Amino acid sequence: MYSSYPPGKTPKKSSIPGVSIRQLVDEIPEGCSTPDFKQKPVTLALPEGKNAIFRAVVCGEPRPEVHWQNTKGDLSNSSKYQISSAPDSKEHVLQINKLTGEDSDLYRCTAVNAFGEATCSVRLTVIEVGFRKNRKRQKEPQEDLRTELKDFRKMLKKRTPPPAPDKKMESAQVWQLLMTADRKDYEKICMQHGIVDFRGMLRKLQEMKKEQEDRMAQYVNAIDNLRHIRVTKEGVATFDLELDLKDLENKIYLYKDGEMIPYGFDNQTKHCLRRLGKRYHFLIQDLRPEDAGLYQVMVEDAVVFSTELEASTIPPRVVVPLAETRCEEQGDAVFECTLSNPCPNATWHFQHRTLRLGDRYEVSVSPDGLTHRLVVKGASCSDMGLYSLNAGLHASSAWLMVEGGKDKGPQTTDTEHRLQSRRETQEGRPDVCGQGQDATQSPRSRYKPGPGSSTKARGSMDHFSRGLVDTEVHQGEAAILSCTLTSDMGPGTWFKDGVKLTAHDGVIFEQDGLTHRLILTHAEGTQAGRYTFVAGRQHTEASLTVQDPPTIAPDVTETLREPLVFKAGKPVTLKIPFQSRLPVQAVWRKDGEEVVGSNRRDIQVALGDGYTRLCLPSVCRKDSGQYSVTLKSDGGCMQAEFTLHVIDLTHWRGDRNMPSSSFSDPFSFCSSPWVLRQASAPQGPLEVQDCRRAGVCLRWRPPRDDGGQAIQHYVVERRQAGRSTWLKVGEPPPESTSFTDASVEQGRKYAFRVRTVTSEGAGDALESEEVLVAPEDLPGPPSAPDILSASSQSITLTWAAPRGPGSAHILGYRVEKRKKGSNTWVAVNEQPVSERRYTVADLRQGCQHEFRVIAVAPSGPGEPGPPSDAVFARDPMRPPGPVRDLRVTDRTSNTSITLSWRRPDTQDNDEAHGFIVELCGSHSLQWSPCHVGTVPGTTFTAKGLRPQEGYLVRVTAVNDGGHGPATSLDSLVHAAPATVCPKFLMGYSTKDSLMVRVGDSIRVPVSFEATPMPEVTWLKDGLPLPKRSVTTVKDGLTQLLIPAASLSDRGRYTVMLRHPQGKEAVYSFSIRVAACPQAPGSIYLRENVPGTVTVQWEPSPDEAQGIPLHYTVLMRSSSHGSWHEVADRVHTNHFTFLGVLPGHEYHFRVLAKNELGASKPSDTSQPWCIPRQRERFTVKTPIYREPNLSQKPRFLVGLRTHLLPQGCECRMTCAVQGSPRPQVTWFRNDQSLDRNPALYSTDVLSVCSLVIPSVSLKDSGEYKAVARNPLGQAVSTATLIVTEYNS
Repeated sequence: MYSSYPPGKTPKKSSIPGVSIRQLVDEIPEGCSTPDFKQKPVTLALPEGKNAIFRAVVCGEPRPEVHWQNTKGDLSNSSKYQISSAPDSKEHVLQINKLTGEDSDLYRCTAVNAFGEATCSVRLTVIEVGFRKNRKRQKEPQEDLRTELKDFRKMLKKRTPPPAPDKKMESAQVWQLLMTADRKDYEKICMQHGIVDFRGMLRKLQEMKKEQEDRMAQYVNAIDNLRHIRVTKEGVATFDLELDLKDLENKIYLYKDGEMIPYGFDNQTKHCLRRLGKRYHFLIQDLRPEDAGLYQVMVEDAVVFSTELEASTIPPRVVVPLAETRCEEQGDAVFECTLSNPCPNATWHFQHRTLRLGDRYEVSVSPDGLTHRLVVKGASCSDMGLYSLNAGLHASSAWLMVEGGKDKGPQTTDTEHRLQSRRETQEGRPDVCGQGQDATQSPRSRYKPGPGSSTKARGSMDHFSRGLVDTEVHQGEAAILSCTLTSDMGPGTWFKDGVKLTAHDGVIFEQDGLTHRLILTHAEGTQAGRYTFVAGRQHTEASLTVQDPPTIAPDVTETLREPLVFKAGKPVTLKIPFQSRLPVQAVWRKDGEEVVGSNRRDIQVALGDGYTRLCLPSVCRKDSGQYSVTLKSDGGCMQAEFTLHVIDLTHWRGDRNMPSSSFSDPFSFCSSPWVLRQASAPQGPLEVQDCRRAGVCLRWRPPRDDGGQAIQHYVVERRQAGRSTWLKVGEPPPESTSFTDASVEQGRKYAFRVRTVTSEGAGDALESEEVLVAPEDLPGPPSAPDILSASSQSITLTWAAPRGPGSAHILGYRVEKRKKGSNTWVAVNEQPVSERRYTVADLRQGCQHEFRVIAVAPSGPGEPGPPSDAVFARDPMRPPGPVRDLRVTDRTSNTSITLSWRRPDTQDNDEAHGFIVELCGSHSLQWSPCHVGTVPGTTFTAKGLRPQEGYLVRVTAVNDGGHGPATSLDSLVHAAPATVCPKFLMGYSTKDSLMVRVGDSIRVPVSFEATPMPEVTWLKDGLPLPKRSVTTVKDGLTQLLIPAASLSDRGRYTVMLRHPQGKEAVYSFSIRVAACPQAPGSIYLRENVPGTVTVQWEPSPDEAQGIPLHYTVLMRSSSHGSWHEVADRVHTNHFTFLGVLPGHEYHFRVLAKNELGASKPSDTSQPWCIPRQRERFTVKTPIYREPNLSQKPRFLVGLRTHLLPQGCECRMTCAVQGSPRPQVTWFRNDQSLDRNPALYSTDVLSVCSLVIPSVSLKDSGEYKAVARNPLGQAVSTATLIVTEYNS
């Protein structure tokens, strides 16, 4: 950005992004350092009138001096710029007072000491509001600026908000769009989305930008060059940005209107991303109206860019295409096409030529601008052809067929076609632009299938045994189109794209019986198209595709077969000429990877007219490799390959030469001697694999550059971890790229490296990471030992062999013992035993011991196995006797039973240590224990039983001597509780009567208890329930459900519980169903007693049905506008209201009520009023004197002097006051401007303005505004100075 670094002085890296450090000396003494920034200033965007403060914290020894400047120079104006720093602080502050639009600039902070300098830049953006952002402010007095700001505040108050847009975007999306939009687009976005508080928007936007920058700082170092969405002429929407990511593994997401959308990395997907270094280029292909919206780019969870694709920028698409049209001769043909968006530039074409509108053609567009219509009036055979509507990127075409009778149409003979062509020639077609006489003199006739004919490629199979088929050939090959008729229908006629073919078109017609052929001996690209064969009124058609790929001259291909050799450091340009009649795309690849987008940014690829070029500005040995260029077009593709060698030479050593013919022209070397350099390192990665006993296996790939000499051998070296010495371990031959080092030690770490050796010596090394050589696998743990026998002298153990790696070669086993409760294991045998059985002797009698076994292999002892159960070293005990008095003590649950028993009798110390409880189902023959281990007590509850199923039960006593005899119950035991008689469970919420509104649902739950489940029956008035009533029964709860209550559901309901043993329980309740009462009838008012009014009404119809109800009377008078209650619970149909006042109007309202609510009101038709007679009185009005508000004119705000360049708009404004309202007249140099057409004046609420749209030198002079009314006049003058452009 600024001055370049001196030779040999490379820039230092700073820990703060965006800071550049330059070292000014070769060596820096100890204890000193170059300047650096600990905290750099941050970018600011502030509204005008505020103060901007930049803070920077610098460090360095000795203490650096800090300078501030912008692109316009130094900051010497002390009243505008204040630079300060504390004596003992490293913080330096730049304050810019009272910002204006001219303060927007790039500010640079430089810290300098004797050893170097550090520089960083920061941008200040001043947001201008209103009319200030549309022009440059001139330097003017501060008082005028303050006055203008006050006037602008008044204008803001008077400004009316814009109308709300038809389609509103989400509020969060609008703010995201504003944060990445240009400042010049703020007002447009605010007006579009209805934001009228511009100042408030700027404040909130500044806060949101600060939050977004903090969030982005987690993932992004910098973001630059934001380019919003634009639509190309090919109909592709693109937007891009530059991102400097902190971690390249961070994921990038694309969102549209808040929803994430997937994207690809090629042109095969609708949304795709192309990445070139830090440049991210997004494309949206195949645009449709639904693609319009807000697009956001997110790095992980931080939004970095937002842009909007407007619907108006999307090219219109064809929604309803043109349809084939048929009409009689001299009739009218109508074509209609509907587009997705309005397209005022859509044009109509006939036979691919623009249609010139006239009397015969009528073009119209629907009011919404979407449907385009073309009417061909008085159609004739010459109008038959292809019509199309071109909407820019998309178009729609259809045929017009004119039916002229039996002797006119596609079935005519060749003679008739010639006559028709001559008639067309005589008539001409002046309606088609660019056609004229040349177009009408063609001897060809045009064809489109007639009524009833097929448009498919195979034709009408009723008259063709074999129709035409789509054919694809290469350019220059022969093409044959053939079809076979079912009967002879004449010679037939061939058409191409609707144009009749003749022998002059380079085609051959053949007929073999009913088979017709069209032969093209050498197909060319211009002969591709749609071919139609017509016989009589039948036809068949098919497409012919000619593959025409790009071609490369044979001599160029022959040249590329030989390797191309170039000198390192020289520029290389490869130009491949080709021929193609179609547009071509060229893709260059090196070693299978595309050249564009690779790590080298200086590679240039160009595609011109008939050639493609690859330019390498300065080649090096890494550029050697296999190159290819692929030429692709719609006609096919072509690929050329070649090999590029780059030779890096040094000075001659006098031992070998190389002829200059080995290098490709024009980059040939001179005939001076040369010497080849050493080979490069082998290609990695260097694979290191531990092969166990065989050693360590290494694998690599040959070097990319052998330095121009044959490889003699490789050198493999090894280094042990923690040491610096490399040991040579082998020299593999050149054809081998693998090596096995068998001299490594297990359990140690090693690093390996490989070098390539040529006649020039050993090249660079390919080194691996440190690798641990794992030792051999140890055997696994054996199983826990089992006790075969135990006595006071010895205990015999047995165990199972271990499994897994290392257990194949077992030398023996080692047995260990310990006392129960101890943590110390003691070896029993000194030498491993080969058998899996061992007798342990020398045990302490009466003590409990545990045992474990360790397997021993050649690689060493393995892990110990689990310990055995604790066993006493004593003589065997007698098993206990049978338990006594086994019985069932509890059966209250469906899934469990409780047992109890007494201990067996004890003889010769055979006391039982525990008990085992077993069950056997009635349908099973196998006993299974009910617990794990033994039961210490004499009671046990067996759980998890199946209800109502019978079980056999037995209990066995056990001790160290074994199991005693089992004791069983004599009969099956069923898990079933005791019988419970049915009983209803009534609570406080239970009611004997229930009132329900008509139409409401009825849900009545009834709880009960009974064991087993009883039979539940519901009755209504002693009869079964109707079908519309639903009942349920589950887990002690039965429920009545009526979805919608009606009057027929009233009655007495009964629920009955019947036990299997015959016992019953009954519960009854009543349900009353009613509706809100109907409104009373008409209301009559009469005065029976003076000062009162009697209200009488016709009763509600529900009263005749015996439904209990009452009435409520409401009254509203002219003095009290709201209704209020005057009587309630009136059981008659009349009410007398007292206290009627003369002159007041009274309105009455009556409602019928019952328990469910009130009816609709009945109101009086006429109010009740007693007239009041008043005496006449006279009112004397006071006489007031009108104030005199007349005032002669005076200027509240006068004119001011203007200095403007030519071409700018000048607006002179003043404010005048006076009564009556004064008339303002404008003068220039004392000449009236009333009739001057070059300018105009306005007068809005006594604010008068004179506007000159474009000032010139002749507009300079003294301007005067004269305000007059009957009381006098006032004058305000100002001077306009117009300068030239070079001033």
